[in-house]
Amino acid sequence: MITVDPDTCCLCGLCVGVCPPEALDLAPHELKVLPNCTNCGWCVPYCPVGALSGGRRPKGH
Repeated sequence: MITVDPDTCCLCGLCVGVCPPEALDLAPHELKVLPNCTNCGWCVPYCPVGALSGGRRPKGH
């Protein structure tokens, strides 16, 4: 499962726009990973502050 570091997340929403299963929810004060997350990892490299981790995609892809 993708995890979010709430202390690092800047709530920019870039990850939400690239999530294929639409499993990220940008709530007013937090980013939530929804149960339909497939752990694809597409969102991880799009985070400008490194607040997302996990996923099965190799680093750099």
